[in-house]
Amino acid sequence: MTYNVLIVEDDPTMRVVLRRTLTASKFDVGDIYEAENGKIGLEMLGKYDIDLMLVDIYMPVMDGMEMLDYVADNPKYRDIPAVVVSTENDEKRIDAILKRGMGFVHKEFTTTLLEDQIRKKINEE
Repeated sequence: MTYNVLIVEDDPTMRVVLRRTLTASKFDVGDIYEAENGKIGLEMLGKYDIDLMLVDIYMPVMDGMEMLDYVADNPKYRDIPAVVVSTENDEKRIDAILKRGMGFVHKEFTTTLLEDQIRKKINEE
């Protein structure tokens, strides 16, 4: 299956890193869309066929958790797998993310770690 991916990240350099990691990965990546905050990410969900989201937590306008809360409450989007890519260090918050069924990767990740989290979310084990 080809996966269209939405990257929601406010740091342009990190968006480039995520894009390059995806295109170099073993996944069949189709279109990659980018948003610099959760509000724009939600707009893109409404415009494009998205199969996977990579979402930062700390962003201006609408942070990643606000966006993911909206996604979870919307039947149209709730089944789209998400991996949170963040500097978050609060173990309780990370545990809450994992309990919600999302993947989690700390920034300064390796390609292998990101691929493993994506694979778990899209069930390509």
